[in-house]
Amino acid sequence: MTREAYGMTIADGKVEARVDSSVFDSDSSIRQSLHEALSDRFLGVQVLTHRPYQLSGPTMTRLHPDGRRDRFIEPESGEIKLSGETLDIQVRDKDDNVLMDTRRERVHRKGDLAELVEKYRAKDAVLASLLRSYHAAVRDPDNELVHLFEIRDALTRRFEGETEARSVLGISSRSWSRLGRLANAEPLRQGRHRGKAEGPLRDATESELAEARVIALRLNEAYLGYLDATNCPEAGS
Repeated sequence: MTREAYGMTIADGKVEARVDSSVFDSDSSIRQSLHEALSDRFLGVQVLTHRPYQLSGPTMTRLHPDGRRDRFIEPESGEIKLSGETLDIQVRDKDDNVLMDTRRERVHRKGDLAELVEKYRAKDAVLASLLRSYHAAVRDPDNELVHLFEIRDALTRRFEGETEARSVLGISSRSWSRLGRLANAEPLRQGRHRGKAEGPLRDATESELAEARVIALRLNEAYLGYLDATNCPEAGS
């Protein structure tokens, strides 16, 4: 990832940003800008991976023209934590040309999401709200469906109604209603109306949670696409 003031690489759980010393010395806020940009990207990827993460405190190394290095460490603990595995599939034709590569497609999708979140999160209050709700869903699994429904709820308010929201974002009524049913109607301990259930509550199944997460992902992606297509209109700010 390259920006005007810096270049950043993310690989194997490590993030490295390279900044010209003249730029760094002239702008004391650049470290915070780097941290916010990185956080935005992880929030975007989290919508795809549904994994918790924690960013460690940064270290800084100043490289002098003579090769000498000064290393600075901030006294703050933490790490990036990712868990779980994803099964990837690659399909080739008889001439060994790749027809489908799910890992490559997933990497590209993560990159696209991360770019859009970094571009619009600070500009659009609704997007920031959607990302906070998804982040809460990951961090608070006992109330996961409550937080995922907040995403649908925020978009309903943003577009002043469910019908308009679905129309603008291209979301099917089936998906929209299914998230509502899982969060509101089913007697699930992770849902919104636990006190109103007539019978005993049960835990949501993994397939039900996965279904809700996919719908929430579609809502987030659709809103990011809307922001990008309309260049982040002020109505959503």
